Amino acid sequence: VQLQASGGGLVQPGGSLRLSCAASGSIFSISDMGWYRQPPGKQRELVATITSGDSTNYADPVKGRFTISRDNAKNSVYLQMSGLKPEDTAVYYCNLVARPRSFSLPLSYWGQGTQVTVSS
Repeated sequence: VQLQASGGGLVQPGGSLRLSCAASGSIFSISDMGWYRQPPGKQRELVATITSGDSTNYADPVKGRFTISRDNAKNSVYLQMSGLKPEDTAVYYCNLVARPRSFSLPLSYWGQGTQVTVSS
């Protein structure tokens, strides 16, 4: 299973960005999908997750500003970010839990990361 993330870039404070992450390869099923981020000099942290039943969970700093969604037909997860702040600057990683085969145990997969920089 390979994940390809895209959509990062440089944006001014208050602006918006939409991150996308598409999974490819041998995929039998996908359960949870999510986004994490790693600010400069800090550890990776949870941003948002979404279950196969579309239940969502957000970290407190992004509640009300970010929206996570998924398209199961495209094996994709998205993160709509608005009201961006300088403290949102980080490398954003997508993650999913998937079973490559029907007999496989669920495994966690990570994308390569996409840089989001919020600066004037």
